Amino acid sequence: MEYVIREAKREDMPAVLELIKELASYEGAANQVEIHVSDLEHEGFDEGNFKCFVAEVEGKIEGMALVYFRFSTWKGRTVHLEDLIVRESMRGTGLGGALYKRVVKYGHENSVRRVEWVVSEGNKNAQEFYENTGADIKKNWYTVHMDETGIQKNID
Repeated sequence: MEYVIREAKREDMPAVLELIKELASYEGAANQVEIHVSDLEHEGFDEGNFKCFVAEVEGKIEGMALVYFRFSTWKGRTVHLEDLIVRESMRGTGLGGALYKRVVKYGHENSVRRVEWVVSEGNKNAQEFYENTGADIKKNWYTVHMDETGIQKNID
């Protein structure tokens, strides 16, 4: 199978949102996606808040990886991989690995000291893949989220 991994363009954002919704549906959280194509276009291309790479097969976007810079008080600037998504029908073809390598290369190109991301506890295949590439899964750290209700509660 031939594929191309490239930086996403503004006009790719409808396909990127479709992939995001596919992942949310797979995770049983389809109703939790609140963003729109216009959000992706504005935040990614007008504001520069993220970089997105896409995997294209025969002219169709079949996968994506969305990253942004963070700052670590221990490491300095890092790259955070927010999501790496491959269409279910294309899993096992190497697209995910190719996108992953492109993200790591992006971190290297930008001289970061760390690339970081979150993997779900139940995704054993991904955990094994990441560990085999030299990644260290921090089992004693917890991801913490505060939703809009919590935000509101803390500003009153």
